[in-house]
Amino acid sequence: MDITIQTRLATLKKKHNILILAHNYQRPEIQDAADFVGDSLDLAIKATKSNADVIVFCGVSFMAEAAKILNPDKTVVLPDPTATCPMANMVSPTDLRTLKNKHPKAAVLAYINTNAEVKALADLCCTSANGVEMARSIKEQEIIFIPDKNLGHYIQQQVPEKTLILWPGYCHTHQDILPEDITKLKAAHPKAEVLVHPECRPEVIALADHAFSTNGMVSHAKTSQATEFIIGTEQGLCYRLQKENPGKCFYELSKAYCPNMKKITIEKLLNSMETLEPEVHVPDPIMHKAKIPLQRMMDLGRKTP
Repeated sequence: MDITIQTRLATLKKKHNILILAHNYQRPEIQDAADFVGDSLDLAIKATKSNADVIVFCGVSFMAEAAKILNPDKTVVLPDPTATCPMANMVSPTDLRTLKNKHPKAAVLAYINTNAEVKALADLCCTSANGVEMARSIKEQEIIFIPDKNLGHYIQQQVPEKTLILWPGYCHTHQDILPEDITKLKAAHPKAEVLVHPECRPEVIALADHAFSTNGMVSHAKTSQATEFIIGTEQGLCYRLQKENPGKCFYELSKAYCPNMKKITIEKLLNSMETLEPEVHVPDPIMHKAKIPLQRMMDLGRKTP
């Protein structure tokens, strides 16, 4: 990174007491600028443990909203407010109310990839890292799972004692990964372990050695005896994997690209740190209701050995 940019980052962080959080799918220069890089769960935890006055969240809008909900007294900034998640937008509060009315005995488990207004109607939140654990913790037999059908299918396979009612949403980036994409790379790199995200299609997960959240892939790559890995998730993760494991090889899927995750540039990051804008706001009634399922997820996670 340019020394001038490094100096500006350091000056602005100190001036405004800023914590920079970046998702694993962000551009390499954004990951390098961040105080912490991680998945949704990791960053949610980091946000609640920081003494910073300002959180600059380099991710997409639902993540910044979650940081604000969990840190109502902090200023939360999203460098590009147009960085949204198409999957999160596939379910609306009206949609969810209608489904809840059809299944009045079902609990609602909301993937963190949902907007605040939808979280406010949920009983519990989860991430791809803890979805199975959260589903098992629910006492109700029926669970409405929103919005990702692929992650929901994966959880259902791991928790057969529950009945999951799946919303037909999906992540474009992961849905576009096809079995032949994996088999082609496997043919070229037969010794490579295949790691895929549980947002992938079931038939893609079936070809993998492991299905992990992005942080799960990071942890596994460090401890695995394998030296080659095929990475079935957004290609931005391979930068972190290669950086932290210089002696190993990671093969990305060039088609696995999320344009929304790439909207934040170093220029936008610096501008947001100078102006402390665009600031993330969540209406108080929504914030209070949405915090309940998020906080339940956090509390259950702390109780897990």
